Amino acid sequence: MFGLEPWQFVAAFGVTAFAGFVKGALGFAMPMIMISAFGSIMPAPVALAAMILPTLFTNIQQAVRDGRPAAVASAIKFRLHIAMVGIFICVSAGFAAVIPQWVMYALLGLPITLFALWQLSGRPLVLNLRHRRRAEGWSGVIGGLYGGISGIWGPPLIVYLLSVGTEKREQVRVQGVVFLIGAVVLTVAHLFSGLLNASTLPLSAVLCIPAFAGMMAGFALQDRLDVEQFRRWTLLLLILTGLNLIRRAFDLWSL
Repeated sequence: MFGLEPWQFVAAFGVTAFAGFVKGALGFAMPMIMISAFGSIMPAPVALAAMILPTLFTNIQQAVRDGRPAAVASAIKFRLHIAMVGIFICVSAGFAAVIPQWVMYALLGLPITLFALWQLSGRPLVLNLRHRRRAEGWSGVIGGLYGGISGIWGPPLIVYLLSVGTEKREQVRVQGVVFLIGAVVLTVAHLFSGLLNASTLPLSAVLCIPAFAGMMAGFALQDRLDVEQFRRWTLLLLILTGLNLIRRAFDLWSL
């Protein structure tokens, strides 16, 4: 069944539905959930290929949920962050083979975990509006630098959006816009690399079904969450993301 044993396919279907639900509710973490689980039940190249189309199309849905004009407006509003991410992904990509990935995972995971724990402790970090553009630019620079080396550029954006008190729906929409840009690049790159091929494309396409089903359920939960609940669950997921990055750093360091 799509090159997998039946139990592998059923497991992948369930994992994708759960990842879609989390993404619909909080706006991020879908690739992290999918690649972490897929990596233990299928070969790494198949795992990466399988998550590409669900990630791409759910990011489109997330970005345009409130309409294309709202998505365009958010892209314009956060254009500095988006531009810095794009520029510095290109700048840092050339260093991917030079800087040990475990170092980058550790340097990203530790501050994200500490930030989220600090916020949950009841001492929120709120940026002065006079420094907002500077912080937006630097968050994009950091995200881009990490993205080119590790393929992860979302957490610095989420930290920034939480720090400036972005409204819930706009936060999810902006995450969708920024993540969509990366998902498009990833899809095109692997169409050319051959990772997405006649064998893996059908699997990736079929997994869009549970991804969308889970995302719709997640949207329903997101609409019921008040601002404080949404913020708290986002911070908890950030902690899990940070701890997962630290775990990956230790795994790579120990090799």
